[in-house]
Amino acid sequence: MSEIVNTEQAQAWNGPEGAHWARNQDRWNAVNGGFNSPLLDAARITGGHRTLDLGCGTGQTTRLAALRAPRGSATGLDLSGPMLAEARACAEREGVGNASFVRGDAQTHPLEPGTFDSAISRYGVMFFADPEAAFGNIARSLRPGGRLAFVCPADAALNDWVTAMAALRGFLPVGDFGRPGLPGMFSLSAPDRVREILTAAGFSRIAVDEAQVYGTWGTDAEDAADFLLGTGPGRHLMQQADATSRTRAREALTDHLRTHEAADGTVRLRSTSWLVTADRAHAAD
Repeated sequence: MSEIVNTEQAQAWNGPEGAHWARNQDRWNAVNGGFNSPLLDAARITGGHRTLDLGCGTGQTTRLAALRAPRGSATGLDLSGPMLAEARACAEREGVGNASFVRGDAQTHPLEPGTFDSAISRYGVMFFADPEAAFGNIARSLRPGGRLAFVCPADAALNDWVTAMAALRGFLPVGDFGRPGLPGMFSLSAPDRVREILTAAGFSRIAVDEAQVYGTWGTDAEDAADFLLGTGPGRHLMQQADATSRTRAREALTDHLRTHEAADGTVRLRSTSWLVTADRAHAAD
């Protein structure tokens, strides 16, 4: 494994957060899987393409990319040992032999120049310690004209899970998470910031388009509330409250989520994201 400079994220994704995502990979894929086809279509993966999947987690998008390029390959790169272990196990179980997984930091990992035809990411590029350096490293790993496509959250107010968490404000110290440009989930929510970073990294023909999907968060409101409160942000907030406040917060969140229950009881929440595409610049670009 190469040097990891994003130590804070490495600790999180190799600790409770990484264990949570590995243990709940099917649930997270039910939440985010609606972005898979738009992402892979935007990346234009086909035939013998070699694809790099950034922040691949448990590797669903890596495996799907590999299946779109039966004569090519897909390499998943992630900081999380627990999630990569699940990714490898799933690829073996599903018989996806042209998918491989590497633990490393996208900012510093020694990616061979010009190796990949495309680089993709589903919610894996918002946590870079130095976004300019990371995307510069990614650009160099693509052949000239190679394609970058990724999904990242747009305005926090357009994401129903954020609105749901705001229902806890009277009981838990929710604060003002989701402000554009700050480190974390919404660090790339401002399109001008995205264009600035990618241009500096050596990309051209940059497009930032809105994409909305509805993901399944639970079998009913109680189940979805338990899941949301078991995520990293949920656990962090609950740990700061006393027992009475935690109980009231859970009740308030459950009541809010009841308004999102479908006829069968399942809770589906809207996710609004940017689908970003760009090409590695040719010398003449």
